[in-house]
Amino acid sequence: MNNDHIPSRRNFLKASALVGGGLVVAFVVPGGRKLAFAQAPAGATLVPNAFLRIGADDRVTVLLAHSEMGQGIWTTLPMLINEELDADWSKISVEHAPAAPAYAHTAFGAQMTGGSTTTWSEFDRYRQAGATARTLLVQAAAARFGVAVADCRAGNGRVIAGNQSASYGELAEAASALPPPGEVALKAPSEWKRIGKATRRLDTPEKVTGRAVFGIDVQFEGLKTAVVARAPVFGGSVKSFDATAALAVAGVRKVVQVPSGVAVVADHFWAAKQGRDALQVEWDLGPNAALDTDALRKQFGELAGTPGAVAAQAGDAAKALAAAGKVVEAEYFVPYLAHAAMEPLNCTVRISDDGCELWTGTQFQTGDQGAAAAILGLKPEQVKINTTFLGGAFGRRAVPGSDFVSEAVHVAKAAGMPVKTVWTREDDTRGGYYRPMFLERARVVLGEDGLPSAWHQVMVGQSIMLGTPFEGMIKDGVDASSVEGVSDSPYVKATPDHRVDLHSPRTGIPVLWWRSVGHSQNAFVMESLVDELATAAGQDPLEYRRRLLKDHPRHLGVLNLAAEKAGWGAKLPEGRARGIAVHESFGSYVAQVAEVSVERGAVRVHRVVCAVDCGVAVNPLMIAAQMESGIVYGLTAALYGRIRVKDGRVQESNFHDYRPLRMDAMPVVETHIVPSTERPGGVGEPGTPPIAPAVANALFTLTGQRLRELPLRLGA
Repeated sequence: MNNDHIPSRRNFLKASALVGGGLVVAFVVPGGRKLAFAQAPAGATLVPNAFLRIGADDRVTVLLAHSEMGQGIWTTLPMLINEELDADWSKISVEHAPAAPAYAHTAFGAQMTGGSTTTWSEFDRYRQAGATARTLLVQAAAARFGVAVADCRAGNGRVIAGNQSASYGELAEAASALPPPGEVALKAPSEWKRIGKATRRLDTPEKVTGRAVFGIDVQFEGLKTAVVARAPVFGGSVKSFDATAALAVAGVRKVVQVPSGVAVVADHFWAAKQGRDALQVEWDLGPNAALDTDALRKQFGELAGTPGAVAAQAGDAAKALAAAGKVVEAEYFVPYLAHAAMEPLNCTVRISDDGCELWTGTQFQTGDQGAAAAILGLKPEQVKINTTFLGGAFGRRAVPGSDFVSEAVHVAKAAGMPVKTVWTREDDTRGGYYRPMFLERARVVLGEDGLPSAWHQVMVGQSIMLGTPFEGMIKDGVDASSVEGVSDSPYVKATPDHRVDLHSPRTGIPVLWWRSVGHSQNAFVMESLVDELATAAGQDPLEYRRRLLKDHPRHLGVLNLAAEKAGWGAKLPEGRARGIAVHESFGSYVAQVAEVSVERGAVRVHRVVCAVDCGVAVNPLMIAAQMESGIVYGLTAALYGRIRVKDGRVQESNFHDYRPLRMDAMPVVETHIVPSTERPGGVGEPGTPPIAPAVANALFTLTGQRLRELPLRLGA
């Protein structure tokens, strides 16, 4: 941690090269075109999207533009580089990149991490960076040995030609002076040694020993801690406040008003917390003081009976429904959900005469940099962001112009000193930006063969893209993230007459992307509904899906694998049942079979068999971990999760009433990866959507109760 601000493009490259001397490979994808490479210090002028730095000490450092929040990219992306570089894996280290426009994600136009996009978006350019570095090192070695390039081979951090050899570190300085190569050849998949190999995490030693720095850990001389009193109702504001009692608390240094409320600044967290508790604040509750989720649900139900914006349409669903034979009608409901990451929100800010420096775990560096600059009247490049490890996020730390980062900048500005603003667990749970509440109503006509012949579905829920930089995803009144997994569902698209309508009401409750976004609720609806259709058709749920998905080989691949490994159809112990679900999201296909029972009226999930086709499996160990993580997160929502609002106030506050899955409720999870040569898909999010419907479908088989609402609650 230092006072340096973001260096110039040229100086940043030079500084990187001077760390131990050596070779820097900078690489970007300008406008999605051919990769551009440059070496420093030979006149490089590009700010890279990521760096590969090889020092004279043989250390290989990968600088990531993305944030590590548990998903494993600290390991996966260096694996891609080293597949082509062939360095000594024990010499690999990783750093987070600074915030700068050149690090913008090619899919989003911003520096951010989300949407299960990191590995697939970097699959080519990280390998090409490794191959480029290897080419330069081999060329440097050939010149040093006085042999042809073709006579040299690279491996395990050395270049060898006959009885001569040199380490990458020994060659790095000479390699950095060479002109960049043109096209570089990448290994054929048959030659891969690292990709596809189960590889343990590079960040584990840091986290096990406590050396890893999360935002909450940041500390330096002169740093104070702040806690903010915020309005108890969304959209409320401060009328007046009395800080007398707060300032009397030992350790409290200042009390300042900021746009989000009143901040108490103290020597440490506990003093700030006690000071906030002693504050006397009179609030203007604003227009949302009467908000009530029960009333909103009723309004959503009324909207579901009316036409909305058309998200998908073919044939004439209304006519087909009017002439219907067997009709299945169902209404599904999911509540608001908090992200509930283990590390509560926090951000450290130090403002100087000519810039600002931030330390935080963020998913959205571009938005945070721009927001801080606007607040302070600076240029974005005057705001330096030190991205720390994130103690979980699930989308909450990807708020455009993050509320928690902007608030921290306001606090430090008003206090006139470096401040770390910390949210308590209660602040976090009640602080807004939830997965939206949705109500979905469907009517499906079954033909004589039992398959859908007409399908009409009306969806009601808030848009998460409205008012964000991604508002362009809203076309003709349809937020694509609201209807994903429904409007493009293979079940719907195969139905001759179908229509999907969307209503996106505004409620005053802030909403945001949540792990697996719209797929999180829509997979529950669609896979539960398909089970209902199978029951109405008198067919086995697995066989019914096989018929519906006969033209979708990747769906079928995971469906069949999960069913086989789970022993679908085999006898279970008394009091247990299986349920199945399959869903595609973020370019990956996941099927899950859940084995459940009911113990003393409570749902118990004993075993989950998961099959995933995510294209090329870069790190099978990480894929299995992410499937397990997604299942745990999805089970938490399926069995317990809900945020309720009454009289404008969020009712839940901490893990006692917004309960996570506990260790004693954790099922055995088995993950099976489908071998694939397809391009990589996501793995951080696709494990979450199928688990809720798999459990709900198992409960129907076990109890005969069709549960259409989350969290799952059995009747008497």
